[in-house]
Amino acid sequence: MAMAGLYRRVLPSPPAIDFASNEGKQLFLEAIQNGTMEGFFKLISYFQTQSEPAYCGLASLSMVLNALAIDPGRKWKGPWRWFDESMLDCCEPLEKVKAKGISFGKVVCLAHCAGAKVEAFRSNLSTIDDFRKHIMACTTSDDCHLISSNHRGLFKQTGSGHFSPIGGYHAEKDMALILDVARFKYPPHWVPVPLLWEAMNTIDEATGLHRGFMLVSKLHRAPALLYTLSCKHESWVSISKHLMDDLPVLLSSENVKDIKDVLSTLLSNLPPNFAEFIKWVAEVRRQEENGQKLSEEEKGRLAIKEEVLKQVQDTPLYKHVTSLLLSEDSVYQLKAEMESSLTNVAASICCQGADIFAGRSGLSDRFCCRQTCVRCYRATGDNPATVVSGTVVNGNGNGEQGVDVLVPTSQAKTSCCSSGQNGCSPMHPGSNDVLTALLLALPPQTWSHIKDMKVLQEIENLVSAENLPPLLQE
Repeated sequence: MAMAGLYRRVLPSPPAIDFASNEGKQLFLEAIQNGTMEGFFKLISYFQTQSEPAYCGLASLSMVLNALAIDPGRKWKGPWRWFDESMLDCCEPLEKVKAKGISFGKVVCLAHCAGAKVEAFRSNLSTIDDFRKHIMACTTSDDCHLISSNHRGLFKQTGSGHFSPIGGYHAEKDMALILDVARFKYPPHWVPVPLLWEAMNTIDEATGLHRGFMLVSKLHRAPALLYTLSCKHESWVSISKHLMDDLPVLLSSENVKDIKDVLSTLLSNLPPNFAEFIKWVAEVRRQEENGQKLSEEEKGRLAIKEEVLKQVQDTPLYKHVTSLLLSEDSVYQLKAEMESSLTNVAASICCQGADIFAGRSGLSDRFCCRQTCVRCYRATGDNPATVVSGTVVNGNGNGEQGVDVLVPTSQAKTSCCSSGQNGCSPMHPGSNDVLTALLLALPPQTWSHIKDMKVLQEIENLVSAENLPPLLQE
C-alpha cells in the first residue's frame, strides 16, 4: 500500500536566500568581516531540529538556552543536565503544544522559568528601527540571542506561525539569517529585514495578539528564586480567581478602616488549600557530588536568596503581617498549615530530590526519608550556610542515597526554626515571609476597591514596587 509523505520543501527564493548557496555564503563571509555574526557560532554549536512539527518554539528556546550555557538544574538523560524540548513543559502541557503549537507569550514565560533574562517585544508596540538595533546588538555579541515569531506566508513558504533564532545580520544588504529549526522542511536562510518585520507584524489567530521578537540572555548572577506559584496544582484556578475577583470585592466593605482590617480581610478569607498554592523553592544536590563543602556558586545562590529574604523582612509590610499573625486567632490555622519544622520540610524535599535524580519527577511517594541532620558550615569571613542532609530509601528498601538541601537562613525571630549545630540556629522561610511576598506580588488593582482614601494610599505605599530595593523588585 502506498504511503504519503514529504521530503523537505524547495525554499522560495526570492525572497529568501539559501544559507548554503553561493550568494548565501558570500553574505555570510561579508557579515563575519563586519562583526555581525558573533552570536552565530554559539547558536550553530547547539543547532537542533524540532522533534515535532509544532515544537518550533520549544526547539528555538532550548537551542538558545544551551547556547547561553544556562544550567537547567535538572537532568536530561543519564547524569547530564541539558535543555531539551521535553523539559519545557511548565507553562503549557507538551501534548497541547504538540497538537496546537505554542503562543509568543508562553515561550516568553518558558524562558523566564528556565532562568534566562528575557525582553519581549510585540510588533505593535515596537518599530522596525528598534528591531534593527536589537538585531545588531545580538549579532555583534555572543551573550544575547534573538528569537523571532513570524508568519511563514510572507516568505512564500508553507505553514503559518513559526519561531526561529536569528543567527546573523548583513547590515549593508539589511538581511537577517534565520536558523530555521524545522530543518526537515527548510534550510537556514537569509531574508530582508523589512520583510521579516512584516512577517512578525501579523496577528496570531489563536490569541488575537501580534507576533514579535524576544531577546534572551543570561542573568548576570545565578538565578536564585525564593518562591514560586504552583500553577500545576489543582487549586490554581480557584485561588487565583479568589485573589483576582473575590478579594477586591471583600476589600470594598465599609468595615475596612485601617491596614490591619485590610490584611485581616485578606488572610481570614484565603481558601483552605492556600498552603499548596505558593511554594518555597528549595535547592537540592546529591551528597556525593560535592561532599560537605559548598561550592562558590552554591554559596552565591544561597547568599542571593538570603538577601531576598532579608529584604522581604525589612519591608514595613512584613512588620504589619507579622503583627497580625501573632495577634489574630482567625489566621492561626493558616499559619499552622504553612509552618513546619525545618527537618520535616527537608525530609519531604529530600524525597522530591531523590525522585528528580532518578528521573521520575512527580512520583516522590516511591521514596521516604530515613533521617535528616541539620548542619551549619562556617568558613572564615563567611556567613554560616545551612545544609540539611537526608538519607533517602526507595520503596523497596533495597537502596539508599544521600540528598542535601541548601537552606536560605533567616534571622527573623518569628520564622519557624530548628536547632542546628555549632551554635547555629537555622531558620527557613516562614508564613509571614510567604504572605508578605504574595502581597507584594499582587497586581495594583487588587486594592482599588478600598473606599477609605487614606487607607488606600497607605496600602499602595506599602506594596509599591517603586519603594522596594532593586533585587526585591526583580
